[in-house]
Amino acid sequence: MAQQTRFTDLDFKPRRKSGPSLPGTVRRLRLHWVLLAVAGVTSALLLTILSDDAGAWRDDTAQTDSEAPAGQSVRALTLPPRKTDRAERSDSAADTAAADAPASTEESAAEETAAADTVPAAPVPAGNESPQPEQPAVEWSEYQVKNGDSLAAIFSRAGLSPRVVYDLMHSGEPAQALKRIYPGDVLKLQVDDGNLLALNYRVDDSVMLHIERGEDDGLHAEMVSTPLEHRRTHASAVINTSLFAAAKDAGLSDRLIMQLAGIFGWDVDFALDIRKGDSFTVIYEELYRDGKKIRNGDIVAAEFTNQGSSFRALRYTDPDGKTAYYSPDGHSMKKPFLRTPVNFTRVSSNFNPSRYHPILGKRRPHMGTDYAAPRGTPIKASGDGKIILRGRKGGYGNCIVIKHGARYSTLYGHMSRFANGFHTGSHVKQGQIIGYVGMTGLATGPHLHYEFRVNGVHRDPRTVKLPDAKPINAAFRDNFMEETQSLRAQLDVIHRTELALTAGDQQ
Repeated sequence: MAQQTRFTDLDFKPRRKSGPSLPGTVRRLRLHWVLLAVAGVTSALLLTILSDDAGAWRDDTAQTDSEAPAGQSVRALTLPPRKTDRAERSDSAADTAAADAPASTEESAAEETAAADTVPAAPVPAGNESPQPEQPAVEWSEYQVKNGDSLAAIFSRAGLSPRVVYDLMHSGEPAQALKRIYPGDVLKLQVDDGNLLALNYRVDDSVMLHIERGEDDGLHAEMVSTPLEHRRTHASAVINTSLFAAAKDAGLSDRLIMQLAGIFGWDVDFALDIRKGDSFTVIYEELYRDGKKIRNGDIVAAEFTNQGSSFRALRYTDPDGKTAYYSPDGHSMKKPFLRTPVNFTRVSSNFNPSRYHPILGKRRPHMGTDYAAPRGTPIKASGDGKIILRGRKGGYGNCIVIKHGARYSTLYGHMSRFANGFHTGSHVKQGQIIGYVGMTGLATGPHLHYEFRVNGVHRDPRTVKLPDAKPINAAFRDNFMEETQSLRAQLDVIHRTELALTAGDQQ
């Protein structure tokens, strides 16, 4: 039997393999796997690039809204451009931009608008120059004219030299208005380091003098129109004690009160005829500049009720430019004669043909009305006319007699002195001052003795029927009715409102 050989008895050694050791093989396999992965990704990218007609990847949605699932937005991976020729890349990029630009989408428009709003284009200064900061504007300073002030004194307070005054007065004809500055006026100046840059001076409510230094370093003057805004308002009141007190309570200024009395002065004797319960309504203008009230304007319409009789007045400017007040039927409120030619304190003696004379001690007719007033109070001509006597006349003392046409004449006695500029033969206008209250002749105190004669016969000045006012020019009547229609309507509305309020108060 053959002898068996045991495996353990053999001198056995494993055969060495020709390849590297196990650790080296593993590393090599890992490297192969990485290379294969890179090659696969690269191949996929090349296939994708080759399949893209534009030759570039878009950083946009891979599918349009119609292709993508609802509520999803698929974006492509952005890769660097291929390393190709520059011109090819440029053409490809342009084609891609043209192809990818949306026709009109809200999202792209919003993104472009946001970019434009958040990143404004900033101007780049030329060269190395840096932008200069804006110089602050020179502030205006106000200087009020004081008593005894001159333009040179005001400029001296502003730090300006007399030479500036000289240059200013030669800056143009409008600058001559500065020769007529008055206390209380205000000059506004812009001064910089002793140089006058600009000046503003309000000549009146609607005109301002403006002087400014020009590019030639010279001063240039001009008048600038600054028209005021006219607003209408109204006031109404019932008289309890006096017209003045009631008007003040209604908010009227002294000027408006005097204007109201002047408008109705031919129909109402405001010294003697006013009674408790009389009333008035005034529509007047207020003047504004830049939203700020400057002052009151003129009365444009008014109504006055005296002892149950009502009078209305409407302001009207005809096509010829003449402005006056008229009754609603077109008659002038200005009558040929003033009822009272002086502002008096009381009637010291009425018209009385059988009066007992206080000085002569016997009965002697008093053919006029005595209006007591302080010495020196102005006396006005009661109507247009011609002076036929100016001088001393017996017991009348200093006296003036005016003839008004063929039928009427008036006499003014006991004057302290005559007004300058008039003599026998002079023509006067209604309301012109002809003299001043005194007590020359036979008088016990300062007063005006006033007589009114019709065809040479004395009449009581306070009760005589005065001639009617002339009606408006017939050619302007239709225009008058049209222009004053709104004023008549306003007075009607105010009148009804006041009646309703009065009736409510009585209840």
